[in-house]
Amino acid sequence: MVLTGWGVSMTHKLNIVLLFGGRSSEHEISCVTAAGVLSAVDSSRFNVIPVGLTKQGVAVLAADQIASFALDSANMPHVNDNGTRIHWPESPQSKELRVTYDDGSTDSLGEIALVFPVLHGPFGEDGTLQGMLEMLDIPYVGSGVLASAICMDKHYTKVVLASAGLSVSAWRTLTAADHARDPQLSAEYAVELGLPVFVKPSRAGSSVGVSKVKSLTELDAALAEAFASDSVVLIEESVAGREVELAVLGGRDGVPRVSGVAGEIVFTGREFYDYEAKYLGASGIELECPANIDEANLRILQNSAIRAFAAVGCADLARVDFFLTENGAVVNEINTMPGFTPISMFPTLWQESGMSYENLVSELITLALAK
Repeated sequence: MVLTGWGVSMTHKLNIVLLFGGRSSEHEISCVTAAGVLSAVDSSRFNVIPVGLTKQGVAVLAADQIASFALDSANMPHVNDNGTRIHWPESPQSKELRVTYDDGSTDSLGEIALVFPVLHGPFGEDGTLQGMLEMLDIPYVGSGVLASAICMDKHYTKVVLASAGLSVSAWRTLTAADHARDPQLSAEYAVELGLPVFVKPSRAGSSVGVSKVKSLTELDAALAEAFASDSVVLIEESVAGREVELAVLGGRDGVPRVSGVAGEIVFTGREFYDYEAKYLGASGIELECPANIDEANLRILQNSAIRAFAAVGCADLARVDFFLTENGAVVNEINTMPGFTPISMFPTLWQESGMSYENLVSELITLALAK
């Protein structure tokens, strides 16, 4: 199978690699995000090379797949191994991307100007991919190695934010080794924090492996689910407050920009915003954008979002999630590559702030190329 459209005939445009899929539990969501971004890239300026990573981590030329990706709970998309193989540049002195087709022939896809990674979770959003691209001296959209690694790890996110003077929920960190050595430690932590508590993997996204624990009898099952995704888990206090989100963009002058509105997750029967509610249409959750938040609280949230973005060293984009309590804003998480489908909260926040989805994608490309 030979897919054409790159190389010499397209040299008047900048080649952008749209990278998606991956080895994480958020593989399918990454595919949906990629389809949205592809539809919004300015085709008069940029030539998009869709590179999919299978669940086994194989890089394939996925132009024959991406057009069919859609958010369908009954048939979630994934990257198929179509027999092609992508070859990254051999050194920082080369920007040439090559492909071997399933018939064994090899061709050049041209020099790449930028990688737009829309990978969620481990091996994509955690600094590993960013490190590879840094070694090859290839520009990319998003935060760098350190910020990506910090924000992927809920424990270290809290440590950094707390040291910067931002409010975070109380937590205790438990490793699999800790739990094996002292099985009662988790119960001690839960009692100390006060039930109910949340149990979650330290390095996972999209609420994968997260449980709300109301009694100690539920703790072992919650820990088993969390440890299935990571060897480190957090036991976290349940914060009474509204769950709100703001979007941050890097600034061309180095000063971050924050969305003019906030979005809110409104609970109408569900315990928390889990994977099923986020992506599979489960009931019990409503999303409001813009959220009905008074001007004073909105300013507090906006200021906190910018401070959080700067504290961990984010670049280009992030979604900052908060609990808005009676005592102010509590930072929950920072997502360095948030969901980016046209109906996701991050682009919706910018659309409500006056920036279209297409302009948002163009702005991110411009910011990354400027770096």
